[in-house]
Amino acid sequence: MVLVVDIGNTRIKCAVYELNTLMESYVFTDEVAENNFKNIFFSYPKITDLIISSVAKDLNFDLQTLSNTLNVHFVSNLDSFPFQNKYVTPKTLGVDRMILAAGATLLYPNQNRLIIDAGTCITYDFVDENDNYWGGAISPGFRLRYESLHQFTAKLPLLTLEEPIDLVGNSTNQSIHSGVVNGLICEMDGFIDRYKQQYENFTIILTGGDTVFLAKRLKNTIFANSNFLLDSLNKFFQYKIKND
Repeated sequence: MVLVVDIGNTRIKCAVYELNTLMESYVFTDEVAENNFKNIFFSYPKITDLIISSVAKDLNFDLQTLSNTLNVHFVSNLDSFPFQNKYVTPKTLGVDRMILAAGATLLYPNQNRLIIDAGTCITYDFVDENDNYWGGAISPGFRLRYESLHQFTAKLPLLTLEEPIDLVGNSTNQSIHSGVVNGLICEMDGFIDRYKQQYENFTIILTGGDTVFLAKRLKNTIFANSNFLLDSLNKFFQYKIKND
């Protein structure tokens, strides 16, 4: 049994897997992480392996101390991945993007794949049908867009994600919602359209914290899976065991 952990910019996401079966998933903040991990190990005493992907700071405690029999694996860019990394600056490529690319490679073989991760940042990652990873794009997510409008102007209010009432905002608040939400949706559909113009046999995977909000608003056909990073961590762990 495996516990996979993604330490992100704002939250910790983790899940327990028995081979390819997702047993339970969790989302929590760093402040309550230690107690939550203790509860997970208590509920699933058969966990033998822990695999961690982190783009943020380290945890403020040692997970190894929670279980004497636990094998802890930290994913890094030094690991062997199931794709050829064509990124010009591979050492600067985030581990989370590499895990997403690995999951897409293992779960959707022999096709062109675009993985869109909608979280604090929006990342676009492209793996071609020959399992070459080429890179993609990074742009601000919903929260960063709302915060930047508030922080870098004198009078615009700080808002949180909300469905615009109409395309034409009839107030300052509605204008912000229209600009942020419709702007991001148009960006995503635009990226997808341009990739589809260049590549056939194409699969788009949408994941991240804003998956549910975005999935029903995009005009393109996608595979929406908010747990895709965790699924990818689990598949990568299986790949790692077979190839180490």
